[in-house]
Amino acid sequence: MSSSTSRRSYGVKGAPYGFLLPATILFALFFALPIGYAVWLSFRKVRVFGLGLGSGARKEVWAGFENYTQAFQDSELLHGTLRVLGYGCVVVPVMLGLALLFALMLDSEKVRLAPFTRLAIFLPYAIPGVVAALLWGFLYLPDVSPFYFVLDKLGLPQPDLLDGGPLYLALSNIAVWGGTGFNMIVIYTSLRSIPAEVLEAAKLDGATPLQVAVRIKIPMVAPSLVLTFFFSIIATLQVFNEPTTLKPLTNSVNTTWSPLMKVYQDAFGRNDIYSAAAEATLIAVVTLLLSFGFLRAANRRNKQEAAG
Repeated sequence: MSSSTSRRSYGVKGAPYGFLLPATILFALFFALPIGYAVWLSFRKVRVFGLGLGSGARKEVWAGFENYTQAFQDSELLHGTLRVLGYGCVVVPVMLGLALLFALMLDSEKVRLAPFTRLAIFLPYAIPGVVAALLWGFLYLPDVSPFYFVLDKLGLPQPDLLDGGPLYLALSNIAVWGGTGFNMIVIYTSLRSIPAEVLEAAKLDGATPLQVAVRIKIPMVAPSLVLTFFFSIIATLQVFNEPTTLKPLTNSVNTTWSPLMKVYQDAFGRNDIYSAAAEATLIAVVTLLLSFGFLRAANRRNKQEAAG
């Protein structure tokens, strides 16, 4: 009896691990192992012996930090990083500002058709990034865009959004259009969890809707704002779909416009997977450090506010 009881107890205690096992296996196969393999490749290179002819003329050898040194000295990677930083300075504040504004408007008591409005704002997020970039690319091309046709008929100037400085706005618009809905849902969900008695007390004290939004709602959804900012930073550093899709439409977007495009070009254009692995590892490390640093700063600020 005690033996069966112990087996039953062991089975109950081991049940959570059994449920976690499939996810753990998938995580190891499709996430952890590819990352480990990429890091291992970043320390390797191909050495050519002699004229490079014959079966043993090309051999994979240990390279140490040579690939990383080349990545740090690569001007194309540096310029791509600077372009992405400029792109992020436009995308992140505009996207989060609109998401917060829409969430506050939907949380208002005077809102009408809230379910339809939520769906309409969120729907662009459900469209794949490549499809969205193609649609916007069609609207950006002067020869086929209906907007340029209307501007021409009205005698108004027709800016070229795929060249020079306006290109950043064109790319940012695609990201803002597609990402605002997701961030809005996260913030809106947090707003709906605010206790009703808190809002009711503010109204009894004579607070206007604007004062309630600024002094109560926004501070109470600060964790959601931190989360959406965290996701937006990661997405910005990994921008790839939009510039890659618009590249055939303009000469202003080259094959190394963003860091991930540089990784793709090195891996599949130059067939140098070792340099690409080092660059991808550097991008991952920078993303991790920025994310960790921001989250730590946010947590420190929350603790200071709680202590004060």
